Amino acid sequence: MQKNLEFPDLLRMIDERSAAFRSAVAAAPSLDAQVPTCPEWTLFDLVKHLGGGDRFWAAIVGAGPADGPPAEAVAARAALEVPREREALLAWLADSTELLLSTLRETGPDAGCWAWWSALQTPRSSGGVARHRAQESAVHTYDAQLAAGAPQPLPVEVALEGVEEFLFTCVATLSAWPHKPATFDFHATEGCSWRLTVDGDGARTTRIPAPTAATGEDADAAGVSVHGTAGELVVYLYDRIPAASLRVDGDAGLLDLLRAWEPEN
Repeated sequence: MQKNLEFPDLLRMIDERSAAFRSAVAAAPSLDAQVPTCPEWTLFDLVKHLGGGDRFWAAIVGAGPADGPPAEAVAARAALEVPREREALLAWLADSTELLLSTLRETGPDAGCWAWWSALQTPRSSGGVARHRAQESAVHTYDAQLAAGAPQPLPVEVALEGVEEFLFTCVATLSAWPHKPATFDFHATEGCSWRLTVDGDGARTTRIPAPTAATGEDADAAGVSVHGTAGELVVYLYDRIPAASLRVDGDAGLLDLLRAWEPEN
């Protein structure tokens, strides 16, 4: 049975994925390399985004409960300037990650803070921030590795956490689904599965038993089911690969509706 990662494991994951991100940047032929999965960005832009995000969320967690992000944090991110020389840039990035990690360690997992997501399935807390930043670091590490010409699969622990984190954080909402109610199943070959239900009450996700060779799909089949490794599911959910890269059973058009939906949290 899948278990949620503990807070120290999330901090370790942020640290490890950030180190892998820096390694990809250090190995890239140029900071001007285009990022295929973020076509408007160069690798330099991606570094600025991730490091700036670490600093931004450190300020948010440090500010405590609020109705919006601290004005000074918003202003600092808008005016962010970073070194252009690679060695100095990597040092700045490492300092950014350590600032986030040290702030999270000081607050612990249960401290409240502002967050853009619905509190329906992910708390607006330092623990929720840690879980989401771990995935930001993981997905952008994949982006950086692609830009450097050496993409690597997401580690299984990171990927399994990532599927659920995306569904619980980025999708969960009380905003009404504007179409006929539907269900989406996501099956990781590592043995974990989730069902996303969307209807007039919004969107929420539950864990479900994984299909087996003996049972096949559940009798209560979803409108559409997506099968792949957990890493493939994560990069699909973050719009890095198309659904055609995975095995899709059922009404694939529902995936297009889900991708186009922009609910309010």
